[in-house]
Amino acid sequence: MTHEPRPLPVAVIDRRFASLRLVCAGELRRLRGSIEREGVRHPVLVSSAVQADCWVLVDGFKRLRVAEALGLECLWAQVVALDAAQSKAAMVHANRSQRGLSDVEEAWIVRALIREHGLRQAAVGQLLGRDKSWVCRRLKLAESLDAVLQEDLRLGLLSATTARELARLPRGNPLRAAAAVREHGLTSRQAGRLVECLRHSDDPAARREVLADPVRFVACEPSNDIAGVRDPRLSEGANQLRRLLLSWDGMSSHLVRQLSRHAPVGLAGEDARVLGPLVHRALGSGRRAAEQLEAIERESGLAHG
Repeated sequence: MTHEPRPLPVAVIDRRFASLRLVCAGELRRLRGSIEREGVRHPVLVSSAVQADCWVLVDGFKRLRVAEALGLECLWAQVVALDAAQSKAAMVHANRSQRGLSDVEEAWIVRALIREHGLRQAAVGQLLGRDKSWVCRRLKLAESLDAVLQEDLRLGLLSATTARELARLPRGNPLRAAAAVREHGLTSRQAGRLVECLRHSDDPAARREVLADPVRFVACEPSNDIAGVRDPRLSEGANQLRRLLLSWDGMSSHLVRQLSRHAPVGLAGEDARVLGPLVHRALGSGRRAAEQLEAIERESGLAHG
């Protein structure tokens, strides 16, 4: 049974299901801008039947986060009477029209319904309006993700799309591949190519080579979305610099590959004479940037003796 929306104090809304949702800093920033301009346009969804005298949040996790950040005291809430399993299913249904849940979030909810509430896959499919094969795929995704990767997802260090790609690797391999993705700032598309390279190689030495220099093997082209995942340790300005540096690194690796490809047959001495100074200019800029960062580190007292 549903009721007319009612105002609820932000402080009393129970967030026990928040671990089933991902936090995207970019989406929060966009939503904050919208709420600052127009207010909260839609009520959040809460259940009164998960636990007595509790208002358990089912949908509206981003709205609640932004409301807290803005110091809002109340939110309008649509109240429903759903138990815990029904509430988790409602999280999927509430986001279906706008495709608001990632595959990983759906997978976490499916796993919770099966492992925590003891439902069979067919029953979960019926509850979510999905067939059994969809439920099976989501459960496999949730249970193939290493706990460390799941924590990285929650911290925003890994995108849901990249995590889904990494989950295709045999157990034990996703962690090493995830480290390579983060270190080299690969996009989710590039992560997919990396996974394909690793899956099609039976030679451990070859896999180590791919992980050591993945950009060389994923045909990295300059991309506007390189390093799109925000590093939560850094400020917004520092994240912009990080994206530039990772893009620069990708371009440099791309340059090395292109030189290796063309130098033997396609480049003449005059070409090298013209291109060489451009490389040295880029290297000079890099040295000056490194010197500036080192000076900032020294002045902050964080430099290692």
